[in-house]
Order: sequence, then C-alpha cells, then structure tokens
Amino acid sequence: MLRALGYRVSVCVDWDGRPADVLLALHARRSHASIVAFARAHPARPRIVVLTGTDLYRDLPRSREAQRSLALATRIVVLQDDARRLLVPALRRKTRVVYQSSEARPGTAAPRDRFRVAVVGHLREEKDPFRPVQALAQLPATPRIEVVQVGDAMTPAMARAARTWMRRESRYRWIGGRSHDAALGWIRRSHLLVVSSLMEGGANVICEAARIGTPVVASRISGNLGMLGRGYPGLYPLGDARALARRIARAADDAVYRSRLRAALRARRARFAPSAERAALGGVIDEVLGATTQAATGSKASWRQAAR
Repeated sequence: MLRALGYRVSVCVDWDGRPADVLLALHARRSHASIVAFARAHPARPRIVVLTGTDLYRDLPRSREAQRSLALATRIVVLQDDARRLLVPALRRKTRVVYQSSEARPGTAAPRDRFRVAVVGHLREEKDPFRPVQALAQLPATPRIEVVQVGDAMTPAMARAARTWMRRESRYRWIGGRSHDAALGWIRRSHLLVVSSLMEGGANVICEAARIGTPVVASRISGNLGMLGRGYPGLYPLGDARALARRIARAADDAVYRSRLRAALRARRARFAPSAERAALGGVIDEVLGATTQAATGSKASWRQAAR
C-alpha cells in the first residue's frame, strides 16, 4: 500500500541500520529493540508503532519494553477504535486508527441442506478455538447445524484436541490449514462466521466476512467491539459456550436476526475497504513526515515530494 502511494519501502524482521525517513514498527514489545536503535540513531525522525493485538491486550500492562516503545513513538496506530480507550490520555493523543481491509468481493454460496458455521484462524490459545464446537455440543443432536474449522494447529496438543472433538462430535470438522483464497471460500460458503477469540488487535476475518456478506457472531472483547461496534447484535460473553450456542441457534432459525446481523455488518463495510486502509495509513505517514519537515524547514510546502 505504501509503495502504491509512492514511498520507497524496505521490510525487515529487525531494523538493520539501513537509512530510512520513518520507522513503521509492528508490535510494541517484539519490535522494541528496533524502535530503541532507530531512536538513538535518528532521534529527530518519526517512529510509528502499530499495536497488533497481544502487545496491547497482554504485554502493555506489565512489559516495560512495550511501554517504552509507546513512549518513544511519534504516532501509535491501532487496528480498531475501541483500542484507544485502553491507552492513557497522553498516548491516546498521538494514536490513530487504521482498520485492516480485505479485497474480498460480496457473494455467498452457503449450502441449502444444512446451516454451516465457519471458524477461520490458526488453532492457538488466544483464539479460544474450541469454544464453537463446545457450543455445538450444547445444541440438540440435529445434523442440520455443522461447524467447519479452518486453520493449522499451532501445537501438537491443539491438533490432538481437534481430532478428539471430531470423534466426539460428528457435526464438527477440522480441515487444517488452507490458502488464503480457500479460507475466503469457506467464509463465502458458510451461513455464519464465529470469531471466538480471547484477544484480537482487529480480526482480519471480520473484515473479510463483512466484505463478503457473511454474518458474524463474536466474543465480546475489545478487539471485536472496535471492529463491529458496541451495539452489534451478534456478540456473546467471552468463553460462554451456552450463550454462543444460543446465538448460533438463533442465527440458524431466525431469518430476521440474520438480516439484522447482515445490516449491522453492511453499515461498517466501507471502513474495511482497501482504499480506506490505504488512505488512513498514508495519512499517518503524511502527518509525521509533514511535521518533521515543518520543524526542519519551517514550511510544509516541499516535504511531500522530497520524502517519496
């Protein structure tokens, strides 16, 4: 996206000392060493720190490295608007929201003979990956509702748990990892997407479902609230399999409820467009480079062309 806006961009795991006008660091704790090194080498050059999820919701309260990264940041980027609420006012003032986007196009092709629930994401603790199948086990033993889980198991224990659930629950299928296009296909061919995460910076699958038109039911956590809105009708209490089961059953049986979910997603769909993400990200870069150039020259007139 930045290259499309005319910037020269180099991508690296750790900053290697290569000259740069701006550092864009993903994850406050994991990128801490690069942020410190860049600040020491170029104290007057801007540093943008993107809070991607676990740094905001797990690391920040206890990690001095994460806290120091935000103190050194010229701007902080969060991936949904509820994240700003968790930052102290001094950090909130330099925070900007950049929603992630998806190029997925509208159009669903869900089966007519069953109600399919998709769960898309790698199987790891932060995703609470087996809450949907636990919810399925709370529902009457009807084959009409099925859960299809897409994603690699991040540990052998996760893989064993998924296989155990498949033996116990005939309506549950774990199909493992798939390409991005194939995963989008499963969202498109499902009646409902469940996002059961314990923590999220801003789930990209929500962007994708919103762009495609597949309704979403999600855990009531900050990352999902910021993506879907506090009044979204498809939220359930975190970790509550019974409440999730009720949401799934209602979505399967109540066409009016499904329409409400679709309408609420459609109202937020524009913010997940690639053009919106590109403009928001470019705006943050423009803002910090403009301020830097103005401080150096006393004028904003020449910064844009010079920086690109």
